[in-house]
Amino acid sequence: MHQIAAFLIVGCSLADGVLGAELPSPPAEKSAAARPNLVIMLADDLGFGDLGCYGHPAVRTPYIDRLARQGVRFTQFYANGPECTPTRTALLTGRYQQRVGGLECAIGTGNVGRYDDAIRLAEQHQLGLPASEVTLPRMLHDAGYATAIIGKWHLGYEDHFGPNRHGFDHAFYCLGGGMDYFRHVEDPPAFAPVLRLNGRPESRAGYFTDLIGEEAIQWLRRHTSGSTQPFFLYLPFTAPHAPYQGPGDEQDAPLAADSERWKQNRTDPRVYAAMIERMDSVVGRVLATIESTGHYQNTLVIFTSDNGGTVNARQAGLRGNKGSTLEGGIRVPAVVRWPGVIEEATTFTHPAVTFDLTVSLLRAARVTIPTGITLDGVDVLKSVAEGQSPPLRDLFWRQRRGERTWRAVREGALKYVSDTRGQLATGYLFDMATDPTEQTDLSQSRPDDVKRLQAKLTAWEQAVRPAR
Repeated sequence: MHQIAAFLIVGCSLADGVLGAELPSPPAEKSAAARPNLVIMLADDLGFGDLGCYGHPAVRTPYIDRLARQGVRFTQFYANGPECTPTRTALLTGRYQQRVGGLECAIGTGNVGRYDDAIRLAEQHQLGLPASEVTLPRMLHDAGYATAIIGKWHLGYEDHFGPNRHGFDHAFYCLGGGMDYFRHVEDPPAFAPVLRLNGRPESRAGYFTDLIGEEAIQWLRRHTSGSTQPFFLYLPFTAPHAPYQGPGDEQDAPLAADSERWKQNRTDPRVYAAMIERMDSVVGRVLATIESTGHYQNTLVIFTSDNGGTVNARQAGLRGNKGSTLEGGIRVPAVVRWPGVIEEATTFTHPAVTFDLTVSLLRAARVTIPTGITLDGVDVLKSVAEGQSPPLRDLFWRQRRGERTWRAVREGALKYVSDTRGQLATGYLFDMATDPTEQTDLSQSRPDDVKRLQAKLTAWEQAVRPAR
């Protein structure tokens, strides 16, 4: 196995993003195609250790495991946020989600804001990703790609936030975060239907994981039949997010409002495993379609998760869960296959984050970033392909819900985490090189480091203040 050695990332300027310019091309001798097809598959609440290729001893994920063997597996990959909506915002914009406003907490079921800024925007019918944002699908669409989202949206319930307004030609999706997998409703006891096809209500029978797999396969076959146009497929699963329903758990009616399956507390491990394994089987079918249509060699495929796992997940020793900026809330599995560019069976041990993938995809597609747009990520796949460490930079997180705010900054091997509840704030300092599971708090013994990292967080918060 090719191993890329670990590298300690030290601080950089907040301005070290990708400016409005043409991104550098991949090395010519390694490029599989001038404009590869692009596929992002995004799990929902998948824990760091929930896949076979990340050490799970029982859950069977042969297709994702094979994807990892055919490309690179990241061991220090982070979601931009510890919940659904924030990371999805960062993925599509290539920027810290805080810059948009109102989206650093998952939008509540039924379009509910969960902290002051989000509540204000919801009251103004502005809680979502504005169509004015320059997004990955919009830039790819404008560069000549066919674009599709098939799966979970969760970036705004109202029509003016719909995915078709962000550059997606085809959109089959559910609006929010927690939907009955068979009846496609949420918000019990209202049981609001939330399935949409290109912005209009849609009714279909079936298990949602299977439905989006079938839709993706049909779209791929339609698009690749006689067409040479490159494609971008965004396939965000709802699995293994609550409600906890495996493919064999269909009932005659939607789950009752008081059903334990809606709750993100511990569920039957067999149900949780069944949800992941069905997702893996759909991944396998989509990959088989790409291969059978002759596009294996010229398709870049990514599989990752939007945030860390709930208490149901196998966290592989990581501290914390979804919702926190401890490692268990933000470190996620990530594998990428890019034939001819990324060497097979590669392990990448450097820290990377979701919006790095955005920059990497735009570079792979040879997209020119519009003037005035600054992306916050770096081209991490270029680093993988060249066997190098990524550019020097710090990484930041902030998550707000109600009166509670989680923050974190990672500077090289040092990571500072703060948890503020009302007027009570608790801070932690960890050395990730010697303590990757965050067991030893160094904040009392290294006060100067704490002070420096707190100052960096404050400066970052000022830099990413939203305009709306």
